[in-house]
Amino acid sequence: MIEEKDRTLKEKSLEKAPTGINGLDDITYGGLPKGRTTLVYGSAGSGKTLMAMEFLVKGAQKYGEPGVFMAFEETAEDLAENFASLGFDLDGMESRDRLLVDHVHIDKSEIEETGEYDLEGLFIRLGLAIDSIGAKRVALDTLEVLFSGFQNEAILRSELRRLFRWLKDRGVTAIVTGERGEASLTRYGLEEYVADCVILLDNRMEEQISTRRLRIIKYRGSKHGTNEYPFLIEEDGISVLPITSLSLEHEVSTERISTGISRLDTMLGGQGYYRGTTVLVSGTAGTGKTSFAAQFCKAACERGERCLYFAFEESPDQITRNMKSIGIKLQPYLDSGLMQIHASRPMAYGLEMHLMGMRKILDTFNPDVIVIDPITNLISAGTEIDVKLMLTRLIDYLKLKNITAICTSLVQRESTEGINAQEISSLMDTWINLRFFESNNERNRGISVVKARGMAHSNQIREYMLTNHGIEIRDVYLGPSGGLLMGSSRDIQEAKETAEIAAQSKNAARRKRELESKLKSLDAQITALNSEFEVQKEELDKLSSEEALRSNALAKDRSEMARIRRADLH
Repeated sequence: MIEEKDRTLKEKSLEKAPTGINGLDDITYGGLPKGRTTLVYGSAGSGKTLMAMEFLVKGAQKYGEPGVFMAFEETAEDLAENFASLGFDLDGMESRDRLLVDHVHIDKSEIEETGEYDLEGLFIRLGLAIDSIGAKRVALDTLEVLFSGFQNEAILRSELRRLFRWLKDRGVTAIVTGERGEASLTRYGLEEYVADCVILLDNRMEEQISTRRLRIIKYRGSKHGTNEYPFLIEEDGISVLPITSLSLEHEVSTERISTGISRLDTMLGGQGYYRGTTVLVSGTAGTGKTSFAAQFCKAACERGERCLYFAFEESPDQITRNMKSIGIKLQPYLDSGLMQIHASRPMAYGLEMHLMGMRKILDTFNPDVIVIDPITNLISAGTEIDVKLMLTRLIDYLKLKNITAICTSLVQRESTEGINAQEISSLMDTWINLRFFESNNERNRGISVVKARGMAHSNQIREYMLTNHGIEIRDVYLGPSGGLLMGSSRDIQEAKETAEIAAQSKNAARRKRELESKLKSLDAQITALNSEFEVQKEELDKLSSEEALRSNALAKDRSEMARIRRADLH
């Protein structure tokens, strides 16, 4: 019973027509309402006509649904020329009966309103166009021109309702474009109520940078994304970058990859980063953030992995030249095609353009690792919140593709408080902080791991050096008072300890010789005493033997004397 009910509800659920527009089907959860009318409105230059035409072109190309584009403003020839720059061959599609573009000329002075006037003629013309190619999709561009001759508001509203009802009765999936109103959402304040789906396109200027936004105002019978979504008009059409399509359900890897610096691998549990994670390398100017990123790129290319480098501060030639000075030669990997460097000025485009451009390069090059150097430069192209939202979208996309990312971040102060300026540290899986330490009138560099999700890591600050053979991280060296020593202070203390060890070794050798000499002297004395002992012992034995002989002789003599004297023997 429950299964039958679910099946019945599914059959009754709203059917959708996919648009084929990048990202739009994600935020509409499948496309526009099939067999119904969608209103796309916005100010001049927001992209209404393009969205309507792309809906028809992609519908015919991808889904086999022919379309009719009825224009009230531009001629068919003008439209064909305009859309040729986007790769849309309108004339070719018309010759194959996949698309019909019809221009309806409307002159306000030629329209005479009467009580019986309506759009019946338009319906007949549109109906013939639909039947001629079996159209499933229709676009009307724009309502303002179509209704420009109406002065009676009651007639206008009535005809608007009848137009939307007629399109629905024909069973075509339609897009109707309209201008944005001043006191209401749309010009006439009625279109948004009679349409089943309403999409607002907005083209705004912020900090002298043009940004486009798309928002679904309503969508009857379907869930949909409700945020403002950035979109771009590119060489192949519209691209919408949704947030709702990026969930936290990506798979994670247990594989570890080297940082390219053996001692840094040791600080990260001995194995380096997790594949598919994001790493933040932060520090003030001159700490070597780019060097760490380049070292990682070199290690990745040596493993045969593809590396993509997005530079927002230096040109590709400058990066390769500078890294060569510390023994990191990137040119061979660039020549072999394993590595690409794409450099651009942050102020050249808006954040959305940067993001969509990066995504397109990612999809084309298909890298294993990427570098964004530095992400803080993007703040000049938008607010801190905008930068965070942009990076959130990018990081989610990278995680979905299991791409390992190194992001460098410039901070203003030698403390971890300054690193969170763009509130991006919480987005990162691993955070490495580079710092300068000043002592004895010199500056030395130190590295520490602030966090590393899912792995054991060192809590020590270690000195590192930029040498002619790459980055070298030195062992922790503590002075007599227990403080960390770096640079010349460390060298002086090491030299002092070396001298002390040498002096101690020399004193020990001298003392050893003295003891050995004394032992030899004692051994000689012992030998002499042993010899004297033997002589004295022999003398003692001799005296003892002679004494025994005398005693025996004396006893014998007494016995003989008694016998001679015939003494009593008892």
